[in-house]
Amino acid sequence: MSHTPFIWAAYTVGTIVFLWCALAPLARKKSALRDIRRLIQLEESSGDSNP
Repeated sequence: MSHTPFIWAAYTVGTIVFLWCALAPLARKKSALRDIRRLIQLEESSGDSNP
């Protein structure tokens, strides 16, 4: 019996997990920066400037 399918499956799952671990933080960073920009715009447009 050949173990090749199991080895390929393990490599595939490992690659998917590795890519997720590498790309998920980048997506969260992009989302966080967008939220921060939105909050800054809301503060600037509110007109409440405290000296």
